[in-house]
Amino acid sequence: MSKKYLLPLLMLAIIVAFSSCSGKLNPLAEKHIKATPQPLEAIGGKVPVSIDATFPSKWFNKNAVVTITPVLRYQGGEAWGTAYTFQGEKVKGNNQTISQSAGGNVTLKSFFNYKPEMKKSELYLTFDAKLKGKTIQLPDIKIGEGVLATSELANAATAKPAIGPDKFQRIIKEAHEASIKFLIQQAELRSKELGKQEVKDWKNLVKNADEAPNQNVAVEISAYASPDGGVKLNTGLAEKREAATSKFVSQELKRAKINVPVDAHYTAQDWDGFQELVSKSNIQDKELVLRVLSMYKDPEQREKEIKNISSVFSVLADQILPELRRSRLIANVEIIGKSDDEIKALSNSNPRSLSVEELLYAATLTNNVNDVEAIYTKASQIFPNDYRTWNNIGALRFQAGDVTKAEEMFVKANAVKTNAEANMNLGLIALIKGEQDKAQQLLGGAAGVPELNEALGILYLRQGEYSKAAASLVSVKSNNAAIAQILTKDYSKALQTLNSVPYPNATTDYLKAIVSARTNDTNNVVSNLKAAITKDRSFIKEAANDIEFAKYITNADFSALLR
Repeated sequence: MSKKYLLPLLMLAIIVAFSSCSGKLNPLAEKHIKATPQPLEAIGGKVPVSIDATFPSKWFNKNAVVTITPVLRYQGGEAWGTAYTFQGEKVKGNNQTISQSAGGNVTLKSFFNYKPEMKKSELYLTFDAKLKGKTIQLPDIKIGEGVLATSELANAATAKPAIGPDKFQRIIKEAHEASIKFLIQQAELRSKELGKQEVKDWKNLVKNADEAPNQNVAVEISAYASPDGGVKLNTGLAEKREAATSKFVSQELKRAKINVPVDAHYTAQDWDGFQELVSKSNIQDKELVLRVLSMYKDPEQREKEIKNISSVFSVLADQILPELRRSRLIANVEIIGKSDDEIKALSNSNPRSLSVEELLYAATLTNNVNDVEAIYTKASQIFPNDYRTWNNIGALRFQAGDVTKAEEMFVKANAVKTNAEANMNLGLIALIKGEQDKAQQLLGGAAGVPELNEALGILYLRQGEYSKAAASLVSVKSNNAAIAQILTKDYSKALQTLNSVPYPNATTDYLKAIVSARTNDTNNVVSNLKAAITKDRSFIKEAANDIEFAKYITNADFSALLR
Protein backbone atom coordinates (compact mmCIF):
# COMPACT_ATOMS: atom_id res chain seq x y z
CA MET A 1 0.00 0.00 0.00
CA SER A 2 1.32 3.44 -0.84
CA LYS A 3 2.39 5.91 1.84
CA LYS A 4 -0.33 8.21 0.54
CA TYR A 5 -3.01 5.88 2.04
CA LEU A 6 -0.97 4.46 4.91
CA LEU A 7 -0.52 7.70 6.85
CA PRO A 8 -4.26 8.60 7.13
CA LEU A 9 -5.05 5.04 8.25
CA LEU A 10 -2.30 5.19 10.94
CA MET A 11 -3.61 8.49 12.27
CA LEU A 12 -7.14 7.10 12.34
CA ALA A 13 -5.95 4.06 14.34
CA ILE A 14 -4.23 6.29 16.91
CA ILE A 15 -7.33 8.45 17.30
CA VAL A 16 -9.55 5.37 17.66
CA ALA A 17 -7.18 3.84 20.20
CA PHE A 18 -6.96 7.07 22.23
CA SER A 19 -10.71 7.57 22.06
CA SER A 20 -11.26 4.00 23.15
CA CYS A 21 -9.04 4.39 26.23
CA SER A 22 -9.87 7.94 27.20
CA GLY A 23 -13.51 7.32 26.77
CA LYS A 24 -13.34 4.65 29.40
CA LEU A 25 -11.20 6.69 31.89
CA ASN A 26 -11.40 10.43 31.43
CA PRO A 27 -9.67 13.05 33.61
CA LEU A 28 -11.49 13.61 36.91
CA ALA A 29 -13.02 17.08 37.02
CA GLU A 30 -11.80 19.49 39.72
CA LYS A 31 -15.39 20.08 40.88
CA HIS A 32 -15.47 16.50 42.19
CA ILE A 33 -12.63 17.13 44.66
CA LYS A 34 -12.52 19.16 47.85
CA ALA A 35 -9.49 19.55 50.16
CA THR A 36 -9.87 20.60 53.78
CA PRO A 37 -8.70 22.89 55.28
CA GLN A 38 -8.32 25.71 52.82
CA PRO A 39 -5.66 26.93 53.00
CA LEU A 40 -3.66 24.11 54.51
CA GLU A 41 -2.27 24.76 57.99
CA ALA A 42 0.87 23.65 59.79
CA ILE A 43 -0.15 21.96 63.06
CA GLY A 44 2.39 20.43 65.38
CA GLY A 45 5.10 20.34 62.72
CA LYS A 46 2.86 18.63 60.18
CA VAL A 47 0.48 19.75 57.44
CA PRO A 48 -2.63 17.57 57.60
CA VAL A 49 -5.16 17.41 54.78
CA SER A 50 -8.45 15.63 54.24
CA ILE A 51 -9.57 15.21 50.62
CA ASP A 52 -13.12 14.28 49.69
CA ALA A 53 -13.35 12.94 46.13
CA THR A 54 -16.37 11.81 44.13
CA PHE A 55 -16.14 9.32 41.27
CA PRO A 56 -19.17 10.20 39.16
CA SER A 57 -21.42 7.58 37.61
CA LYS A 58 -19.88 5.86 34.57
CA TRP A 59 -16.40 7.27 35.31
CA PHE A 60 -14.69 4.28 36.89
CA ASN A 61 -14.04 1.59 34.31
CA LYS A 62 -14.71 -1.93 35.54
CA ASN A 63 -11.18 -2.99 34.53
CA ALA A 64 -9.33 0.05 35.91
CA VAL A 65 -6.95 0.39 38.85
CA VAL A 66 -6.34 3.98 39.94
CA THR A 67 -3.85 5.13 42.60
CA ILE A 68 -4.39 8.70 43.83
CA THR A 69 -1.64 10.48 45.78
CA PRO A 70 -1.67 14.06 47.12
CA VAL A 71 1.57 15.95 46.56
CA LEU A 72 2.57 19.34 47.92
CA ARG A 73 4.90 21.18 45.56
CA TYR A 74 7.03 24.11 46.62
CA GLN A 75 10.13 25.85 45.39
CA GLY A 76 13.00 23.42 45.55
CA GLY A 77 11.03 20.28 46.27
CA GLU A 78 7.82 18.40 46.78
CA ALA A 79 6.33 16.20 49.50
CA TRP A 80 4.20 13.15 48.80
CA GLY A 81 1.32 12.13 50.98
CA THR A 82 -0.46 8.81 51.49
CA ALA A 83 -1.38 6.91 48.31
CA TYR A 84 -4.87 5.41 47.99
CA THR A 85 -5.65 2.73 45.40
CA PHE A 86 -9.12 1.98 43.99
CA GLN A 87 -10.24 -0.68 41.53
CA GLY A 88 -13.05 -1.44 39.12
CA GLU A 89 -15.63 -4.18 39.61
CA LYS A 90 -13.87 -6.71 37.35
CA VAL A 91 -10.43 -6.31 38.94
CA LYS A 92 -9.30 -9.01 41.33
CA GLY A 93 -7.55 -7.32 44.23
CA ASN A 94 -7.87 -6.08 47.80
CA ASN A 95 -8.39 -2.39 47.10
CA GLN A 96 -11.62 -0.48 47.56
CA THR A 97 -13.96 -1.24 44.67
CA ILE A 98 -15.78 1.58 42.91
CA SER A 99 -19.03 0.82 41.07
CA GLN A 100 -19.06 1.91 37.45
CA SER A 101 -22.77 2.62 37.38
CA ALA A 102 -23.15 4.24 40.80
CA GLY A 103 -19.73 5.82 41.20
CA GLY A 104 -18.54 6.46 44.75
CA ASN A 105 -17.37 8.91 47.40
CA VAL A 106 -13.99 8.48 49.08
CA THR A 107 -11.96 10.36 51.68
CA LEU A 108 -8.19 10.57 51.47
CA LYS A 109 -6.46 11.61 54.70
CA SER A 110 -2.80 12.52 54.59
CA PHE A 111 -0.14 14.81 56.01
CA PHE A 112 3.20 16.31 55.09
CA ASN A 113 6.13 17.04 57.38
CA TYR A 114 6.25 20.81 57.48
CA LYS A 115 9.08 22.81 55.94
CA PRO A 116 9.19 26.62 55.85
CA GLU A 117 9.29 26.52 52.04
CA MET A 118 5.78 25.04 52.07
CA LYS A 119 4.23 28.38 52.99
CA LYS A 120 4.28 29.17 49.27
CA SER A 121 3.15 25.91 47.71
CA GLU A 122 0.49 24.17 45.63
CA LEU A 123 -1.40 20.99 46.48
CA TYR A 124 -2.08 18.52 43.67
CA LEU A 125 -3.70 15.15 43.27
CA THR A 126 -1.70 12.82 41.05
CA PHE A 127 -3.13 9.74 39.29
CA ASP A 128 -1.45 6.46 38.44
CA ALA A 129 -4.08 4.72 36.31
CA LYS A 130 -4.01 1.35 34.59
CA LEU A 131 -6.62 -0.23 32.33
CA LYS A 132 -6.12 -3.95 31.77
CA GLY A 133 -2.46 -3.51 32.66
CA LYS A 134 -1.90 -0.55 30.34
CA THR A 135 -0.97 2.83 31.78
CA ILE A 136 -3.44 5.63 31.21
CA GLN A 137 -2.17 9.16 31.48
CA LEU A 138 -4.40 11.35 33.65
CA PRO A 139 -3.44 14.93 34.43
CA ASP A 140 -2.61 16.18 37.93
CA ILE A 141 -5.33 18.31 39.49
CA LYS A 142 -4.52 21.38 41.58
CA ILE A 143 -6.75 21.42 44.68
CA GLY A 144 -5.12 23.88 47.07
CA GLU A 145 -2.58 26.65 47.46
CA GLY A 146 -0.37 27.75 50.34
CA VAL A 147 0.19 26.65 53.94
CA LEU A 148 -0.77 28.81 56.90
CA ALA A 149 2.16 28.52 59.30
CA THR A 150 1.49 31.01 62.10
CA SER A 151 1.81 28.22 64.69
CA GLU A 152 5.42 27.75 63.60
CA LEU A 153 6.27 31.21 64.92
CA ALA A 154 6.07 29.74 68.44
CA ASN A 155 9.61 29.52 69.74
CA ALA A 156 10.72 27.62 72.84
CA ALA A 157 14.06 29.43 72.69
CA THR A 158 12.32 32.67 73.70
CA ALA A 159 10.61 31.15 76.75
CA LYS A 160 11.74 32.12 80.23
CA PRO A 161 13.88 29.36 81.75
CA ALA A 162 13.37 28.30 85.36
CA ILE A 163 15.68 29.76 87.99
CA GLY A 164 16.48 27.86 91.18
CA PRO A 165 15.33 30.49 93.72
CA ASP A 166 17.26 31.55 96.79
CA LYS A 167 15.75 31.07 100.23
CA PHE A 168 17.34 34.16 101.72
CA GLN A 169 15.47 35.74 104.62
CA ARG A 170 16.46 39.14 105.93
CA ILE A 171 14.93 38.36 109.31
CA ILE A 172 14.94 34.79 110.57
CA LYS A 173 12.53 34.11 113.41
CA GLU A 174 13.34 31.41 115.93
CA ALA A 175 11.56 30.27 119.10
CA HIS A 176 13.58 28.68 121.91
CA GLU A 177 11.70 27.06 124.75
CA ALA A 178 12.17 25.68 128.26
CA SER A 179 9.55 24.44 130.72
CA ILE A 180 9.06 24.58 134.48
CA LYS A 181 6.92 21.78 135.94
CA PHE A 182 4.61 22.04 138.99
CA LEU A 183 3.23 19.47 141.39
CA ILE A 184 -0.47 18.68 141.23
CA GLN A 185 -2.65 21.55 142.49
CA GLN A 186 0.43 23.62 143.42
CA ALA A 187 1.87 26.87 142.06
CA GLU A 188 5.14 27.04 143.98
CA LEU A 189 8.37 27.12 142.00
CA ARG A 190 10.74 24.31 143.00
CA SER A 191 14.51 24.77 143.03
CA LYS A 192 14.85 21.41 141.27
CA GLU A 193 12.97 22.83 138.28
CA LEU A 194 14.64 26.26 138.33
CA GLY A 195 18.09 24.68 138.36
CA LYS A 196 17.48 22.43 135.34
CA GLN A 197 20.02 22.68 132.53
CA GLU A 198 17.35 23.58 130.01
CA VAL A 199 16.34 26.60 132.10
CA LYS A 200 19.99 27.65 132.46
CA ASP A 201 20.52 27.28 128.72
CA TRP A 202 17.38 29.30 128.03
CA LYS A 203 18.55 32.19 130.25
CA ASN A 204 21.94 32.21 128.51
CA LEU A 205 20.30 32.22 125.10
CA VAL A 206 18.17 35.25 126.04
CA LYS A 207 21.27 37.05 127.32
CA ASN A 208 23.31 36.29 124.18
CA ALA A 209 20.46 37.31 121.86
CA ASP A 210 20.01 40.58 123.76
CA GLU A 211 23.71 41.38 123.47
CA ALA A 212 24.05 40.39 119.80
CA PRO A 213 23.99 43.47 117.51
CA ASN A 214 21.99 41.64 114.82
CA GLN A 215 19.36 40.04 117.05
CA ASN A 216 16.15 41.08 118.78
CA VAL A 217 14.57 39.02 121.54
CA ALA A 218 11.23 39.03 123.32
CA VAL A 219 10.12 36.74 126.14
CA GLU A 220 6.78 34.99 126.38
CA ILE A 221 5.48 33.13 129.46
CA SER A 222 2.57 30.75 129.12
CA ALA A 223 1.30 28.96 132.24
CA TYR A 224 -1.11 26.00 132.31
CA ALA A 225 -3.10 23.66 134.47
CA SER A 226 -3.94 20.12 133.47
CA PRO A 227 -7.56 19.41 132.46
CA ASP A 228 -8.42 17.45 135.62
CA GLY A 229 -9.76 19.23 138.68
CA GLY A 230 -12.50 21.46 137.28
CA VAL A 231 -12.47 24.82 135.53
CA LYS A 232 -12.74 27.02 138.62
CA LEU A 233 -9.88 25.34 140.44
CA ASN A 234 -7.65 25.23 137.39
CA THR A 235 -8.24 28.89 136.48
CA GLY A 236 -6.93 30.06 139.82
CA LEU A 237 -4.11 27.54 139.73
CA ALA A 238 -2.95 28.55 136.22
CA GLU A 239 -3.13 32.23 137.15
CA LYS A 240 -0.91 31.66 140.20
CA ARG A 241 1.59 29.66 138.18
CA GLU A 242 1.80 32.46 135.64
CA ALA A 243 2.35 35.06 138.41
CA ALA A 244 5.08 32.99 140.08
CA THR A 245 6.84 32.31 136.79
CA SER A 246 6.65 35.97 135.71
CA LYS A 247 8.17 37.08 139.01
CA PHE A 248 11.03 34.60 138.63
CA VAL A 249 11.74 35.61 135.03
CA SER A 250 11.63 39.33 135.85
CA GLN A 251 14.12 38.84 138.64
CA GLU A 252 16.46 36.82 136.43
CA LEU A 253 16.29 39.39 133.62
CA LYS A 254 16.93 42.26 136.05
CA ARG A 255 19.89 40.40 137.60
CA ALA A 256 21.39 39.88 134.13
CA LYS A 257 20.65 43.51 133.16
CA ILE A 258 18.48 42.37 130.27
CA ASN A 259 15.73 44.75 129.21
CA VAL A 260 13.40 42.94 126.83
CA PRO A 261 9.60 42.82 126.43
CA VAL A 262 7.82 40.14 128.47
CA ASP A 263 4.34 38.89 127.62
CA ALA A 264 2.67 36.57 130.15
CA HIS A 265 -0.64 34.70 129.97
CA TYR A 266 -2.23 31.50 131.25
CA THR A 267 -4.57 28.72 130.12
CA ALA A 268 -6.89 27.23 132.69
CA GLN A 269 -7.20 23.75 131.21
CA ASP A 270 -4.69 22.65 128.61
CA TRP A 271 -6.91 20.42 126.46
CA ASP A 272 -4.82 21.14 123.34
CA GLY A 273 -1.67 19.97 125.07
CA PHE A 274 -3.55 16.96 126.44
CA GLN A 275 -4.74 15.94 122.95
CA GLU A 276 -1.23 16.38 121.49
CA LEU A 277 0.44 14.23 124.14
CA VAL A 278 -2.20 11.51 123.88
CA SER A 279 -1.87 11.45 120.08
CA LYS A 280 1.89 10.93 120.35
CA SER A 281 1.67 8.30 123.12
CA ASN A 282 1.36 4.53 122.96
CA ILE A 283 -1.17 4.24 125.76
CA GLN A 284 -3.96 1.67 125.57
CA ASP A 285 -7.31 2.92 124.23
CA LYS A 286 -5.83 6.24 123.09
CA GLU A 287 -8.20 6.28 120.11
CA LEU A 288 -11.13 6.07 122.53
CA VAL A 289 -9.78 9.05 124.48
CA LEU A 290 -9.30 11.07 121.31
CA ARG A 291 -12.85 10.21 120.22
CA VAL A 292 -14.18 11.58 123.53
CA LEU A 293 -12.29 14.82 122.91
CA SER A 294 -13.87 15.17 119.47
CA MET A 295 -17.40 14.29 120.66
CA TYR A 296 -17.60 16.56 123.73
CA LYS A 297 -16.66 20.23 123.81
CA ASP A 298 -17.76 21.02 127.37
CA PRO A 299 -14.65 20.64 129.60
CA GLU A 300 -16.51 19.15 132.57
CA GLN A 301 -18.25 16.58 130.35
CA ARG A 302 -14.93 15.73 128.76
CA GLU A 303 -13.30 15.15 132.15
CA LYS A 304 -16.22 13.01 133.34
CA GLU A 305 -16.20 10.80 130.22
CA ILE A 306 -12.43 10.30 130.31
CA LYS A 307 -12.52 9.33 134.01
CA ASN A 308 -15.15 6.74 133.09
CA ILE A 309 -12.59 4.98 130.90
CA SER A 310 -11.16 3.12 133.86
CA SER A 311 -8.69 1.11 131.78
CA VAL A 312 -6.75 4.21 130.78
CA PHE A 313 -7.33 6.97 133.35
CA SER A 314 -4.62 5.79 135.74
CA VAL A 315 -2.10 5.83 132.88
CA LEU A 316 -3.19 9.35 131.91
CA ALA A 317 -2.76 10.47 135.52
CA ASP A 318 0.76 9.03 135.68
CA GLN A 319 2.12 9.80 132.18
CA ILE A 320 0.16 12.62 130.54
CA LEU A 321 -1.33 14.98 133.12
CA PRO A 322 1.93 15.72 135.03
CA GLU A 323 3.48 17.03 131.80
CA LEU A 324 0.69 19.63 131.47
CA ARG A 325 1.20 21.22 134.92
CA ARG A 326 3.76 23.69 133.69
CA SER A 327 4.91 27.09 132.58
CA ARG A 328 6.53 27.48 129.18
CA LEU A 329 9.39 29.96 128.84
CA ILE A 330 9.64 31.06 125.20
CA ALA A 331 12.37 33.26 123.77
CA ASN A 332 11.25 34.70 120.42
CA VAL A 333 14.46 35.66 118.61
CA GLU A 334 14.76 37.65 115.39
CA ILE A 335 18.10 37.27 113.63
CA ILE A 336 18.61 40.21 111.29
CA GLY A 337 20.66 39.34 108.22
CA LYS A 338 23.11 41.39 106.20
CA SER A 339 21.86 44.41 104.28
CA ASP A 340 21.64 44.39 100.48
CA ASP A 341 24.68 46.66 100.26
CA GLU A 342 26.70 44.33 102.50
CA ILE A 343 25.73 41.25 100.51
CA LYS A 344 26.44 42.97 97.21
CA ALA A 345 29.88 44.14 98.37
CA LEU A 346 30.84 40.76 99.82
CA SER A 347 29.75 38.91 96.68
CA ASN A 348 32.57 40.75 94.93
CA SER A 349 35.22 41.03 97.64
CA ASN A 350 34.73 37.90 99.75
CA PRO A 351 32.04 35.57 98.37
CA ARG A 352 33.18 32.72 100.63
CA SER A 353 31.98 34.71 103.62
CA LEU A 354 28.39 34.40 102.35
CA SER A 355 26.03 31.47 102.69
CA VAL A 356 24.69 29.88 99.51
CA GLU A 357 21.35 31.61 100.10
CA GLU A 358 23.05 34.99 100.47
CA LEU A 359 25.16 34.43 97.35
CA LEU A 360 22.18 33.37 95.24
CA TYR A 361 20.28 36.37 96.60
CA ALA A 362 23.18 38.63 95.59
CA ALA A 363 22.49 37.69 91.96
CA THR A 364 19.06 39.31 92.25
CA LEU A 365 20.56 42.65 93.33
CA THR A 366 21.95 43.55 89.89
CA ASN A 367 20.51 43.88 86.40
CA ASN A 368 23.87 43.36 84.72
CA VAL A 369 23.74 39.91 83.12
CA ASN A 370 27.52 39.51 83.18
CA ASP A 371 27.60 40.28 86.91
CA VAL A 372 24.77 37.83 87.57
CA GLU A 373 26.59 35.05 85.71
CA ALA A 374 29.81 35.84 87.57
CA ILE A 375 27.97 35.47 90.90
CA TYR A 376 26.41 32.14 89.88
CA THR A 377 29.82 30.93 88.70
CA LYS A 378 31.38 31.80 92.07
CA ALA A 379 28.48 30.06 93.79
CA SER A 380 29.06 26.90 91.73
CA GLN A 381 32.72 26.90 92.77
CA ILE A 382 32.02 27.44 96.47
CA PHE A 383 28.85 25.33 96.66
CA PRO A 384 29.20 22.72 93.89
CA ASN A 385 26.71 20.41 95.60
CA ASP A 386 23.86 22.89 95.30
CA TYR A 387 22.04 22.16 92.02
CA ARG A 388 20.74 25.74 91.79
CA THR A 389 24.20 27.12 91.04
CA TRP A 390 24.54 24.98 87.88
CA ASN A 391 20.93 25.36 86.81
CA ASN A 392 21.06 29.14 87.06
CA ILE A 393 24.25 29.36 84.98
CA GLY A 394 22.43 27.23 82.40
CA ALA A 395 19.41 29.56 82.49
CA LEU A 396 21.62 32.53 81.62
CA ARG A 397 23.33 30.59 78.82
CA PHE A 398 19.88 29.61 77.50
CA GLN A 399 18.75 33.23 77.41
CA ALA A 400 21.99 34.13 75.61
CA GLY A 401 21.19 31.59 72.89
CA ASP A 402 23.97 29.17 73.87
CA VAL A 403 21.71 26.09 73.99
CA THR A 404 24.62 23.61 73.99
CA LYS A 405 26.24 25.10 77.10
CA ALA A 406 22.86 25.55 78.74
CA GLU A 407 22.01 21.88 78.27
CA GLU A 408 25.38 20.90 79.77
CA MET A 409 24.63 22.96 82.89
CA PHE A 410 21.07 21.62 83.26
CA VAL A 411 22.32 18.04 83.00
CA LYS A 412 24.96 18.82 85.65
CA ALA A 413 22.29 20.31 87.93
CA ASN A 414 20.25 17.12 87.67
CA ALA A 415 23.37 15.06 88.34
CA VAL A 416 23.78 16.88 91.66
CA LYS A 417 20.10 16.40 92.47
CA THR A 418 17.16 15.65 90.22
CA ASN A 419 15.13 18.84 90.35
CA ALA A 420 12.07 20.45 88.80
CA GLU A 421 13.85 23.55 87.47
CA ALA A 422 16.44 21.65 85.42
CA ASN A 423 13.75 19.26 84.18
CA MET A 424 11.68 22.16 82.88
CA ASN A 425 14.68 23.76 81.22
CA LEU A 426 15.70 20.49 79.57
CA GLY A 427 12.09 20.23 78.41
CA LEU A 428 12.47 23.57 76.63
CA ILE A 429 15.61 22.30 74.92
CA ALA A 430 13.78 19.15 73.84
CA LEU A 431 11.09 21.37 72.29
CA ILE A 432 13.75 23.33 70.42
CA LYS A 433 15.07 20.03 69.05
CA GLY A 434 11.57 18.88 68.07
CA GLU A 435 11.57 16.05 70.64
CA GLN A 436 8.00 16.44 71.83
CA ASP A 437 7.70 13.11 73.67
CA LYS A 438 10.89 13.79 75.62
CA ALA A 439 9.74 17.34 76.36
CA GLN A 440 6.42 16.09 77.70
CA GLN A 441 8.18 13.63 80.01
CA LEU A 442 10.58 16.27 81.33
CA LEU A 443 7.90 18.88 81.86
CA GLY A 444 5.91 16.26 83.77
CA GLY A 445 8.78 16.28 86.30
CA ALA A 446 8.68 20.06 86.76
CA ALA A 447 5.56 20.50 88.89
CA GLY A 448 5.51 23.62 91.03
CA VAL A 449 7.97 25.64 88.95
CA PRO A 450 6.56 29.17 88.39
CA GLU A 451 7.81 29.30 84.79
CA LEU A 452 6.21 25.96 83.85
CA ASN A 453 3.02 27.34 82.30
CA GLU A 454 4.82 28.96 79.37
CA ALA A 455 6.80 25.79 78.66
CA LEU A 456 3.60 23.72 78.73
CA GLY A 457 1.88 26.26 76.50
CA ILE A 458 4.60 25.89 73.87
CA LEU A 459 4.35 22.09 74.11
CA TYR A 460 0.60 22.30 73.49
CA LEU A 461 1.20 24.62 70.53
CA ARG A 462 3.61 22.06 69.08
CA GLN A 463 0.98 19.37 69.59
CA GLY A 464 -1.70 21.45 67.88
CA GLU A 465 -3.78 21.72 71.07
CA TYR A 466 -4.41 25.43 70.80
CA SER A 467 -7.13 25.75 73.45
CA LYS A 468 -4.95 24.03 76.05
CA ALA A 469 -2.04 26.25 75.01
CA ALA A 470 -4.13 29.40 75.45
CA ALA A 471 -5.28 28.23 78.89
CA SER A 472 -1.68 27.55 80.00
CA LEU A 473 -0.47 30.89 78.69
CA VAL A 474 -3.40 33.00 79.92
CA SER A 475 -1.29 34.95 82.43
CA VAL A 476 1.91 35.03 80.37
CA LYS A 477 2.82 38.17 78.44
CA SER A 478 4.87 36.81 75.55
CA ASN A 479 4.82 36.28 71.81
CA ASN A 480 4.10 32.60 72.40
CA ALA A 481 1.01 33.45 74.45
CA ALA A 482 -0.23 35.77 71.70
CA ILE A 483 0.22 33.01 69.09
CA ALA A 484 -2.03 30.71 71.12
CA GLN A 485 -4.63 33.46 71.34
CA ILE A 486 -4.43 34.15 67.59
CA LEU A 487 -4.88 30.46 66.81
CA THR A 488 -7.95 30.33 69.07
CA LYS A 489 -9.24 33.48 67.32
CA ASP A 490 -9.14 35.61 70.48
CA TYR A 491 -7.72 38.60 68.63
CA SER A 492 -8.56 41.20 71.26
CA LYS A 493 -6.70 39.22 73.93
CA ALA A 494 -3.80 38.59 71.53
CA LEU A 495 -3.37 42.31 70.86
CA GLN A 496 -3.59 43.05 74.57
CA THR A 497 -0.87 40.48 75.23
CA LEU A 498 1.39 41.80 72.47
CA ASN A 499 1.07 45.33 73.83
CA SER A 500 2.17 44.01 77.24
CA VAL A 501 5.25 42.03 76.14
CA PRO A 502 8.08 43.34 78.39
CA TYR A 503 10.76 43.28 75.68
CA PRO A 504 8.98 43.47 72.28
CA ASN A 505 10.94 42.45 69.21
CA ALA A 506 10.37 42.10 65.46
CA THR A 507 8.23 39.00 65.97
CA THR A 508 5.99 41.00 68.33
CA ASP A 509 5.32 43.54 65.59
CA TYR A 510 4.86 40.80 62.99
CA LEU A 511 2.23 39.11 65.16
CA LYS A 512 0.46 42.46 65.54
CA ALA A 513 0.38 42.65 61.74
CA ILE A 514 -1.20 39.17 61.61
CA VAL A 515 -3.87 40.23 64.13
CA SER A 516 -4.55 43.31 61.99
CA ALA A 517 -4.80 41.17 58.86
CA ARG A 518 -7.27 38.81 60.48
CA THR A 519 -9.39 41.74 61.69
CA ASN A 520 -9.24 43.57 58.30
CA ASP A 521 -7.27 46.54 59.67
CA THR A 522 -5.23 47.45 56.60
CA ASN A 523 -3.52 50.50 58.08
CA ASN A 524 -2.15 48.55 61.04
CA VAL A 525 -1.14 45.65 58.82
CA VAL A 526 1.18 48.04 57.03
CA SER A 527 2.40 49.98 60.10
CA ASN A 528 3.09 46.87 62.20
CA LEU A 529 4.77 45.05 59.34
CA LYS A 530 6.93 48.11 58.69
CA ALA A 531 7.99 48.10 62.36
CA ALA A 532 8.88 44.39 62.14
CA ILE A 533 10.94 44.87 58.96
CA THR A 534 12.74 47.86 60.46
CA LYS A 535 13.93 45.62 63.31
CA ASP A 536 14.58 42.53 61.19
CA ARG A 537 14.64 42.62 57.38
CA SER A 538 14.16 38.84 57.16
CA PHE A 539 10.48 39.55 57.69
CA ILE A 540 10.28 40.91 54.13
CA LYS A 541 10.59 37.37 52.78
CA GLU A 542 8.45 36.04 55.62
CA ALA A 543 5.57 38.36 54.77
CA ALA A 544 5.90 37.80 51.03
CA ASN A 545 5.32 34.06 51.47
CA ASP A 546 2.85 34.26 54.36
CA ILE A 547 -0.69 33.42 53.36
CA GLU A 548 -1.89 35.49 56.32
CA PHE A 549 -1.29 38.50 54.06
CA ALA A 550 -2.46 37.01 50.75
CA LYS A 551 -5.33 39.47 50.31
CA TYR A 552 -2.98 42.44 50.77
CA ILE A 553 -0.54 41.48 48.04
CA THR A 554 -2.12 43.96 45.61
CA ASN A 555 -2.14 46.78 48.17
CA ALA A 556 0.38 49.41 47.06
CA ASP A 557 1.61 50.27 50.57
CA PHE A 558 1.95 46.59 51.47
CA SER A 559 3.78 45.76 48.25
CA ALA A 560 6.15 48.69 48.76
CA LEU A 561 7.31 47.16 52.07
CA LEU A 562 8.34 43.96 50.31
CA ARG A 563 10.61 45.60 47.78
